[in-house]
Amino acid sequence: WENMKTIKIGLLGLGNIGTGTYKTLEMNRDEIESTLNSKVEIVKILERDTERDRGIAVPKEKFTSDPDEIFKDPEIDIVIELLGGIEPATSFILKAMENGKHVVTANKAAIAANYHKLMETAQANNVLFRFEASVGGGIPILGTLTGPLRANKFEEVLGILNGTTNYILTMMTKEGVDYDTALKDAQAQGFAEADPTADVEGIDAANKLTILMALMFDKYVAPEDIPTTGITQITKEKIEEARANNCKIKLIAHAKKLENGEIEYEVRPMHISETHPLANINKEFNAVFVKGNAVDDLMFYGKGAGPLPTGSAVLGDVIDIAKTIL
Repeated sequence: WENMKTIKIGLLGLGNIGTGTYKTLEMNRDEIESTLNSKVEIVKILERDTERDRGIAVPKEKFTSDPDEIFKDPEIDIVIELLGGIEPATSFILKAMENGKHVVTANKAAIAANYHKLMETAQANNVLFRFEASVGGGIPILGTLTGPLRANKFEEVLGILNGTTNYILTMMTKEGVDYDTALKDAQAQGFAEADPTADVEGIDAANKLTILMALMFDKYVAPEDIPTTGITQITKEKIEEARANNCKIKLIAHAKKLENGEIEYEVRPMHISETHPLANINKEFNAVFVKGNAVDDLMFYGKGAGPLPTGSAVLGDVIDIAKTIL
């Protein structure tokens, strides 16, 4: 162990996902380090709130309020960006890349808004850029599309990509409550933010669909150009009407390649037949249903959010990068 290399990481943001990533590393350190045959250390954390009890012991000297302490540190190999939001996150990711750091992020809004710029900057600086955690939390979907499934031509994707809305629709369907009651319950459970707009209006799902289409169809469509309808207009009556037709209402992100090569795409509440695998994805779980010309139908199912599942995907990307650079 004396002469082992250490992979040094700078972490931007110690909120829910940052804390989950830190915890996952502590929890599974032995497995991760023996896989890599090297040590993994989060050496600097950009975070203003150093006092909050996160249920982890973080040495005070790891905290910094100056991002340059991370970007300019030649020892740091990988930067993990978990601030959320488009800015300053995008600028920070670009700056990390320009300083020769590999980057891992869970930030779907930043990637969806600036997909080409981020990809080109990574390439120009010869660094790796990974974002498995940005779609489907702990579900290994992006790496599967670009890895084991890359021999396919993709035909279609249908996804339940947002846990908050799926939780709300599940409560409305199973408990017969109205939208407002279900939303309050989701907020009380921590599945919905105080301001749930990004989730309930379908914006979060559209960001994720942008990323999926870029990887599956090599076509970039900005999230604001995806026709998007959220769930705020779903009533008990609409749920009952669906039930009468042996369907459930799910907020679905959908993209399909047509015969002529065009791609159609949308995010909206859809009637899903009770016999379809997506109909039985409940509460905060996510699922992605993919059709490829060689594999046919595949479905990926799991926890699409939450500190540990997302931390799992973040560290999976870190391990991948570490294997490449060791």
